[in-house]
Amino acid sequence: MKKPALQDEAFLADVAAARLERDRLHIWWLGQSGFLVLWQDSFLLFDPYLSDSLTQKYARTNIPHVRLTERVIAPEKLDFVSIVSSSHNHTDHLDGETIRPLLTANPNLTILVPAANRTFAAERLQVAPERLTTVVCGQPQIIGQWRFHAVPAAHEELAVDENGNHRFIGLVVEVGPWTIYHSGDTVRYAGMVNWLKPFSIDVAMLPINGRDPSRGVAGNLSGPEAVQLAQECGIKEIIPCHFDMFEFNTVTPDAFVAATERAGQAYHLLQNGERWSLLPGDGKR
Repeated sequence: MKKPALQDEAFLADVAAARLERDRLHIWWLGQSGFLVLWQDSFLLFDPYLSDSLTQKYARTNIPHVRLTERVIAPEKLDFVSIVSSSHNHTDHLDGETIRPLLTANPNLTILVPAANRTFAAERLQVAPERLTTVVCGQPQIIGQWRFHAVPAAHEELAVDENGNHRFIGLVVEVGPWTIYHSGDTVRYAGMVNWLKPFSIDVAMLPINGRDPSRGVAGNLSGPEAVQLAQECGIKEIIPCHFDMFEFNTVTPDAFVAATERAGQAYHLLQNGERWSLLPGDGKR
C-alpha cells in the first residue's frame, strides 16, 4: 500500500506551518475527491473520505474496495475545520465515519450539502436535517468569507428531486482573490461550459478516472476530457483527483499529463497528503 506524501503528525505539522503564510492559498489532496483548503486561517474540506468504511462494506462482494493508499489523517485530528462539503450521497463523498468525528472535533462545523440530499445526509450523519446547511444551483450561499455557487454535476446523468434541485453538484467557491471549482463526480453534459466559464476559475479539482462499465460504478471525466473541459472554460490550473484510492476504480495520471502537455494546460499533480500553495497572481494568464 502506498504511503501518503505526508501523514498523521507530519501532515498536521505542515498544516501548522501553512497557517503562518496568510498571503497564500493552501490546498492539500486527502485522497479520492477529498481536499483541505486554507485561506487566512479558515479551513474548508471538500468531500473528505478518511475512513475504511467502504473497504469494510464491500469486503465480500464482487467489487471489493481494496485501498491503494493509506489514510492521510484521522478525521478527529482535524479540529480546526470551519466548513465541510458533500457533493452527493455516495459514501466516498458523504462518509458518516469521516464527518461524524469531524463534527465532534468541531462543534460549530458547517456541513454543506445539496438541498436535494438534506434528508438522506441527515440520516447518514445522525443529525437533525436543520443541522445541515444546504445549497442549490443558481443561488449563492455565503459562509464566513467563502462564497459558494452550486453547479450541476452529471454522475453519469443529471438527476433532480421533486423540486428540481440537483442531487449531484459541483461547487465554485470564491474566497479572497481566488475562485476554486470542485466538480464532485461528473461527466461532461450539455451546458456545462455555460455554467463554469463566467467564473474565470483559477484552480479546478477534476476527476480523471473515466468510465468503465466493468467497474460497476458510475463514471467520471477521463484525464483528456478534464483537460478539454478546462480549456473550453478558461480554467487556469487543474488538480486531478479520484484515482489512487481503490484498486478497482483507478487509473494512472499518464493520459491526463499527456493531454495537458499537448494542450498547454497548466496543472499540479499532487500525492495524497501533499500541499500546493499559491500566491495571488500565480498561474494567471
